[in-house]
Amino acid sequence: MADTKTIDPTPTEEAAHDEHKETPLESLASIASVLAVGLFVMTFVFQNFEIPSASMVKTLLIGDHVLVDRISLAPPAKWAPFTHYRDVQRGDIIVFLKPENPDLFLVKRAIAIPGDRIHLRNGVVYLNGVAQNEPYATMPSSDGDPQHEYNPYRDDFPAIPPDPMYQVTASWQYELPQNIKDGDLVVPPGKVFAMGDNRPDSLDGRFWGFVPRENIVGRPMFVYWSFETPADQIDKQSIGERLAFMGHVLIHIFDQTRWSRTLHIVR
Repeated sequence: MADTKTIDPTPTEEAAHDEHKETPLESLASIASVLAVGLFVMTFVFQNFEIPSASMVKTLLIGDHVLVDRISLAPPAKWAPFTHYRDVQRGDIIVFLKPENPDLFLVKRAIAIPGDRIHLRNGVVYLNGVAQNEPYATMPSSDGDPQHEYNPYRDDFPAIPPDPMYQVTASWQYELPQNIKDGDLVVPPGKVFAMGDNRPDSLDGRFWGFVPRENIVGRPMFVYWSFETPADQIDKQSIGERLAFMGHVLIHIFDQTRWSRTLHIVR
């Protein structure tokens, strides 16, 4: 009877079958790669913003945290032909750098695009001569709130000449008359006219002018978290006040989170 022989693996085969153990340097490189990709995505593709004011109520509430798409409305890039780009459309909610204040991001709704003619009558928007049905917009009213009372400059824009009492910027006081034709504001090339949905409580294009196209950085897609936040929190900027509010959030994370707004689509 023939002997049965056991064939031992060679040292090379043993090494091939051994499980590869990651070195500390390789682990660090992996973590760095993940962080680099995450940083790129959150800087150039998506970005999170917090809504600090009531200018977009009822669409966006104070304390809403939104994820912003920074690709769709960006200038087309030759290195990414597979990416979907489009221009700003009427009705888009846009995130942009405030004209003459490039350190401040604002969120408003694009009301008119280049070539459009616009005016307001008692708060109602007339676009190219047609009154707009805007169920999302808050109009001036006589509900006793001084903020909602009729304001001639704001609610019959641009029929009333700008005046410093209306918080109109100096540059817009000069530029506005140059873009009025037959009672309408005409949007020039390369610009967008934007207003907040909470029309009586929004310092928007009526007060500081057009949004240059290059200032637009993206559009909010959805609310990923919403926390009940006081309207005056935006004015509390000291370190102590910020730390106090952070403590408040930690204590009330469950009972003051607006759970119904989680993953709310922004339209």
